Amino acid sequence: MPQPFNQPTQLPDAWRQTPLTVVIPTFNEAENLAAISEAVLGLHLPGLRLLIVDDNSPDGTGQIADELAAHFNRNGGARMSVLHRVGKGGLGTAYVAGMTQALAEGAEFVVQMDADFSHSPDYIPAMLGVILSTGADVVIGSRYVPGGSLDEGWSWWRRFLSSWANLYSRTLLGIRVRDMTAGFKIWRKSALLEIGLGSIRSNGYIFQVEMAFLCERLGFRIIEVPIHFEDRRIGQSKMDIPVKLESAWRVWELAWRHRGRRRGTEGAFPDAKEGDVLRNA
Repeated sequence: MPQPFNQPTQLPDAWRQTPLTVVIPTFNEAENLAAISEAVLGLHLPGLRLLIVDDNSPDGTGQIADELAAHFNRNGGARMSVLHRVGKGGLGTAYVAGMTQALAEGAEFVVQMDADFSHSPDYIPAMLGVILSTGADVVIGSRYVPGGSLDEGWSWWRRFLSSWANLYSRTLLGIRVRDMTAGFKIWRKSALLEIGLGSIRSNGYIFQVEMAFLCERLGFRIIEVPIHFEDRRIGQSKMDIPVKLESAWRVWELAWRHRGRRRGTEGAFPDAKEGDVLRNA
């Protein structure tokens, strides 16, 4: 059941106008895309834009995204755009490409979230209010702080794996973030610039751990807010056992790679990957 945090949030008009881009990577999300796009763009946030990053989905997700963009931009606006990538490049590189594009287009804040409604768009206004009112660098929609919860349909084994992955990552990396693998975050522009998206090498779900690790390594102000994490409405999860195991051993690689990172050290800001095509229909 959604938590009290997931209630309609009335923000001051100046906050509602804040340049905010929601980045959603997709691969075979044809059945979810129209509904999630309508839900995100239906929020009462005039400054919000939606960017879909599609990895050449064989189910036609990219074409549907173009059609939706044409629909939402029909009155001459630029509310939705689509970044088409040439192949299945993975979650991490999709987020890097999308965040890079969002910042280049003037976003002051960037939301990352899934396309399958495991992250409810209804949380976005409240998360924006938290980051603006507190001056935080990143706000995390967290399953593992008081008030957070998981879908009641999750098996005990899935719950165990998720909890273990978070405890393992937190212990090995020595950080305090409770939900290390959270994929629902709102970033301040300055935080993404200081991280240097070009320095991010992780792909797949270890990307979430790397970004959380760098936040603490660089001394960012992090706030975790409780969310109810729902199971995906349609389709199957792409987070299988081999992916979880790969993510676990790559935590050691993260600790080594970023051992010298401190505030003031920056990574290169990447150019778009060759073959990426941005469409503002």
